Order: sequence, then C-alpha cells, then structure tokens
Amino acid sequence: MELEELKSYLLAKNGASEEVPFGPGTWVYKVQGKMFALLPWDANPLTIALKCDPIRATELRTVYPAVTGGYHLNKRHWNTVVIDGSIPLAEIHWMIDHSYELVVKGLPRRLKDELLVSGD
Repeated sequence: MELEELKSYLLAKNGASEEVPFGPGTWVYKVQGKMFALLPWDANPLTIALKCDPIRATELRTVYPAVTGGYHLNKRHWNTVVIDGSIPLAEIHWMIDHSYELVVKGLPRRLKDELLVSGD
C-alpha cells in the first residue's frame, strides 16, 4: 500500500478530514473533530497509528510483528502499524475501519446524526 492510496482510503470515510494540528510531520485524520488515524509523512517504511479495542490491539500485536503499541499515544488504545507488506491489505483496511468505527461509536448522538445526514 502506497502513501496516496492510504490517504485516499482514510479520506473516503464519511465525514473524515485531514489536518496538521501538531505542526509539519504528521497528518491527522479526524471524524467530527476526533482523531482516528495519524500518518507521519516522512516515515520509511510507511507507518500509521490507529485506535483499537484494547483486547484486539493486544491480539494484533501478537499476530503481526509490524503492529506495536501506539508511538507517543496511549498504548492500550492505539497501535502503530508498519506498512511493509507483511500484513494483508484487507487486514489493514479492517484496522482503519475499526479505528473509524470506534471513534464514531463514541461520538455524542447529535454528531452521529450529522454524519448520517451528510452520508446520504
């Protein structure tokens, strides 16, 4: 998976936005103002930080050496994923979808409703 393909997948999520709130170096992907992915633009190999259910986060770290606790994030709730070809693309997509869905699930009802309206 290449950088532009990854960015396109993230931005295709309903209500997703790309910001640079921490200064140059990292794109932050948000839905309704809440982060669901962080993507450093100069990482080699490419990496992405994604929110994850704590139990599933531990399982993913056990299965894939390319998945570690979130760098500079709460390692209980965030994973850093190295995009080096060792993880199937479908699994990377699942991790992104899972992160997005966790954030949406935690939004207040009003913001969820706004997403439903904008997604039509």
